[in-house]
Amino acid sequence: MRLLFMRLALAGGVAALSLVAACEDPYALADATNPNRVDTLSLWALSGTAVHLPSAYVLATKRAVRTDQTATFDFAFDLGPGDEARLLPTDALRLTGRSGLLLTTAPFASIKSAPDGGYVDSSAVVVTVGSVLFARSRPDFTCVVATLPYYAKLHILALDVTDRRVDFEILTDSNCGYRGLEPGIPPR
Repeated sequence: MRLLFMRLALAGGVAALSLVAACEDPYALADATNPNRVDTLSLWALSGTAVHLPSAYVLATKRAVRTDQTATFDFAFDLGPGDEARLLPTDALRLTGRSGLLLTTAPFASIKSAPDGGYVDSSAVVVTVGSVLFARSRPDFTCVVATLPYYAKLHILALDVTDRRVDFEILTDSNCGYRGLEPGIPPR
């Protein structure tokens, strides 16, 4: 009986190793299927604007959203003292989420991928016309393999303090966990 048990255990171990070997890396990213593209849009300040105007952006869906209708977004726009333009990740607004922003000196068009770390997640990031930033979303629970963020690059095109509006171009990689920031389907 003991010999039979040992043989079954050995056979089970061999089967498990074969299964793992067949799935080279079970945590690898799925192939990218969503093409990256540059979008241009506007956000209106959280304060001092009509409630029907969108003040926040969701990377996963590439949408500007109204903060009176959802708290599920990755960053919002507001004007601070002296009309200082600020982008605010979720933790800076006391919302959970761990989204983040990172200013860069690289030209928008030259950026090919997002960095892994260094994102500001708990305070506002001051921007001016011409500012270029990386953005990281809240971890997304719809990713098949694991809870992963989305990444983007954005470029501030215009600030209108009278209308309390920011215009920017953004390229979001909406493939779970991918950091490629060039137009088209990103490579693995």
